[in-house]
This record gives sequence, C-alpha cells and structure tokens, in this order.
Amino acid sequence: MATAVRPSEPSPGAGAGPWREWPLLLLSAASGAADAFAFLCVGQVFAGVMTGNLVLLSISATGAGEHGVALRVVTALLAYGVGVACGAWMEVRLRWPLPVMLLTEVVLLTAGSVLWALGPLASVGGRAGLLALTAVAMGVQGRIRSTPTNYFTGTLTGLVGRAALRSWGRGDLWVAGRLIAVVAGAAATAATEHLWPGAAAAAAALLVETRRLARPAGRSGRPR
Repeated sequence: MATAVRPSEPSPGAGAGPWREWPLLLLSAASGAADAFAFLCVGQVFAGVMTGNLVLLSISATGAGEHGVALRVVTALLAYGVGVACGAWMEVRLRWPLPVMLLTEVVLLTAGSVLWALGPLASVGGRAGLLALTAVAMGVQGRIRSTPTNYFTGTLTGLVGRAALRSWGRGDLWVAGRLIAVVAGAAATAATEHLWPGAAAAAAALLVETRRLARPAGRSGRPR
C-alpha cells in the first residue's frame, strides 16, 4: 500500500535557499507567538507544546501549580488532537493543497484574534474557547508540516549533536534560524501584550498568512 507523502519544505541539506527556508521561519515564529499568547493571556498553558502541557498536567495532579490549570491543559490537549486529525483528513482524504490547509489555520487564529480584541475574556468558558481555537490551529500546522515548526526538542537535539561532532552543514544555519524564529515570535507577542494588549493574539495569524502568501517552495525529503 502506498504511503501518503506529507507536504514538506525542502530540507536544509538539499541546497536550500532563502525562498525555500523563509516559509519555515515564518511558521516557527507563528508557533512561538501562539504559545506565548496562550501562556501569557489565556492561562499559563501552551497551544502547541504538548510535552510542556503534559508536565503541567502532572504537576496539577499533585495539587501543585496554578489553580484550574488542569482544565486548561486538557482543553489544549484535546483541541490540539482535533487539529491534528483535521490536518490529516484535509491532507490525505480531501487532498487539499498546502495553501488551503494553511488558510484553515489562518481562519482559526484570526477568529481567536478577533475574540481577544473585542475585550478581555474573563469567563472560564470564554478563555477555554479561545485556547481551543489556538490549539486546533497549532495541531493543523503540526500535522501538515513534516519539517518541525511547532515542536523543537528534536530540532535542538539534532543541531547540538551535529555541532558536537563538527558535522554542521550549510543548511544547519537555517535549522538554527527556526529556533531563533520561535524565540522571536514569542518575544513579539510578549511585547505586543505589554504595549497593545488587544492585539496580542494577532501576531500568529499574521505570520501564518504571510507564509501562505509567500512564493511556493518545492517538496523535500527527510526533515532535519
């Protein structure tokens, strides 16, 4: 049986150039922005980093940590799973092109941005809904990108390992760039939340939309 090929940006080792790697930087920055927004504004949980959420859930189960975080973590986990399932369905069953799948993510993030901009959501249900929208969007992004743009432990591990063995390639500069991009995206959201709180949720949507409208890149093999 043939295995469906997930859409992917070209790998750094495949002669990557700026137009092939910039889209990955934009999505990585969007991931950092979305997680920073969820953590700072929704309730100290993550929209895309599910490993961190599992740790928070374990801490909460012992009675430690912030009150009510368990409910938010479960919401994020379930919503992220829904996003992954939707991404898989759109890609494999519906065979939607990548720009259309990214548009789905943009719509979800934009909806969250509008809800936040209309006024701070004080109710538990309102914040849970906003978190769910953001986490579903991150699940879609995580499923349709075979090159990691919203989970970076493996990326960091591989990069440091190659550095220790002095086997860095030209493309590893772009791999390091993805790590820098996620930090920059998170910093941009944190600064926006401080200076213009109503726009704190907008950065992720703008970054993904910029990626969607960017010049298409080719496909690649194995991500790094």
